Amino acid sequence: MICLGIEGTAEKTGVGIADDNGNILANAGNQLFPEVGGIHPREAAEHHAKWIPKLIPKALSQANLELKDIDLISFSKGPGLGPALRTVATSARTLALSINKPIIGVNHCIGHIEIGKLDTGAIDPVSLYVSGGNSQVIAYEYGRYRVFGETLDIAIGNCLDQFGRETNLGHPGGPVIEELAKDGNYTELPYSVKGMDLSFSGLLSAAIRKHEKEVLKKDISKDISIKNDISKEKIAIEDICYSLQETAFSMLTEVTERALSHTKKEEVMLCGGVAANKRLREMLAIMAEEHYAEFFMPKMEYCGDNGAMIAWLGILMNNSYGPDKIENTNVIQRFRTDEIDVPWVKTSTKKIAIPEDMIAKGAESDIYSSSWLNKEAIIKKRNPKSYRTPEIDNKIRKSRTKKEAKLLSHVKEAGIRSPILYDVDLADSAIVMEAIDGKLFKDIDDSAIAKKLAIAIGRDIGLMHQINIVHGDITSSNILINSDNCPIFIDFGLGKYSNLIEDKCVDLLVLKKSLQSIDYKIAGNIFDNVLDGYINSYEDNDLNKDKIIAKIAEIESRGRYTH
Repeated sequence: MICLGIEGTAEKTGVGIADDNGNILANAGNQLFPEVGGIHPREAAEHHAKWIPKLIPKALSQANLELKDIDLISFSKGPGLGPALRTVATSARTLALSINKPIIGVNHCIGHIEIGKLDTGAIDPVSLYVSGGNSQVIAYEYGRYRVFGETLDIAIGNCLDQFGRETNLGHPGGPVIEELAKDGNYTELPYSVKGMDLSFSGLLSAAIRKHEKEVLKKDISKDISIKNDISKEKIAIEDICYSLQETAFSMLTEVTERALSHTKKEEVMLCGGVAANKRLREMLAIMAEEHYAEFFMPKMEYCGDNGAMIAWLGILMNNSYGPDKIENTNVIQRFRTDEIDVPWVKTSTKKIAIPEDMIAKGAESDIYSSSWLNKEAIIKKRNPKSYRTPEIDNKIRKSRTKKEAKLLSHVKEAGIRSPILYDVDLADSAIVMEAIDGKLFKDIDDSAIAKKLAIAIGRDIGLMHQINIVHGDITSSNILINSDNCPIFIDFGLGKYSNLIEDKCVDLLVLKKSLQSIDYKIAGNIFDNVLDGYINSYEDNDLNKDKIIAKIAEIESRGRYTH
């Protein structure tokens, strides 16, 4: 079978051709470069309408084929810009009807992953997909690609481009920022990781403020009398670019590391247009090596939006489901990666192997056996992360070690079980604590027991939140179940004090996403039980399940494609 795929979710127009043996026969494309501002949906649509008729014959020429040789038409169904998607869908329908061939709409994000796997030979990776409109950490679990982490506001590509526009560096901003960063030094910017999710809006605002402050200083410094005082506080654009890039990419690498640690997969893959950045590639490769995993990245022609990935995914989808009816070829502007089954994907049975002297290797820490005053204990050590610049790394490790030690003790006031703290070494970013013989919640395979535990876990999270402690990383890997079937909460490194319903619902959302590593057919029921326990822990009648669900859904919606 030979499939022609049409891509046009944002500013890039692409037409590719692939066959069912995994051969990419053609990959033709053209990109819109806005003169002012960002991408305008209508302009993108007009760009696609202009170029699709030109790229189809170009792709056929590359493949040495004619239209009569095409067996299937595929197109990006979403996520993306509404007008752009509709233009692509209309073009695909018109072509399919004119040559009397079947048609199928596919998910753009999954297209990136599948072309990446095809090109690199990766089998079952944790994928970091980063582009202008998407920032997601994706891994396959139980029949679907799961979004284990994502931005809760703007995507990384959008962040870099917007900084470029606001500082007159031009569009796209990423390449210019990368070049300027080579001559920069670190200046502090906010680092915002929320479990496996992250936020770039605060980072972007802080970077823009630093630049505006610098511009203001340059204007003031024209006054000779104060020039010398102002120059001492100067923050160069190179320093801001360096710090923006280092902070943002460290955040992305960390959430990928958390997903890798949670799933125990042995492959990491980078895809999407922002993969063009050499520093991001370097960070991911270092992180993978430190976790005994293999790093993959497809060729750049397959990282950015392209028609070949749509053609290849069209074949995979058609082989599993058959083509779409023409009346079902509507676009879905906010088409989620985790909304469809992917029966063609094969999961790897291999898992990351760790050294024999180590009990566990988490995203942040290495865990070793120890003793304390003749008691069994463990040492949790936050070793330096080679992928992070020392200024960021040292601050994070010491801050999280101190924070965890404090919260481990304070949370017990709410009646929450957590390990007993024995000793803290801030200089070495290490904690000595009680060794607990238990099983991870994610490894409980009895559905009846899991339901009871979920209610108890929800109750305990509610009690925790009532004293305004937000765990920050409540995953099914950070809840131990002891021999009495009682939950014990561990790993408070991302915790904080907050009375905001927003922060508390983000806490619950982190757990909801981590439950996706459980069979999705029962994961929803388990989280529903968590919410029941959570609500029942409160005496305040104003708090109800519907309000909590609505708030969680509202937070989730921010991670959708928002161009």
